[in-house]
Amino acid sequence: MIRIRDVVHSALATGYLTLEAENQLRQLLTRHYDLEDFNAFMNLQEAAMTGKVRQEAREQCQVSSR
Repeated sequence: MIRIRDVVHSALATGYLTLEAENQLRQLLTRHYDLEDFNAFMNLQEAAMTGKVRQEAREQCQVSSR
């Protein structure tokens, strides 16, 4: 089974969080996860806030609001 840290690793490696990956994270976060997964998710949040990772969902919102 895929883990939070796997999804995060992929997003950090590509610099892009797809809608599919974001939906996977939502589902995974509803289940039991360990400290390593939690820390990975927090790293992803920081990367998104600082612009190191772009989010497909945000890009779609910006396009539709123009």
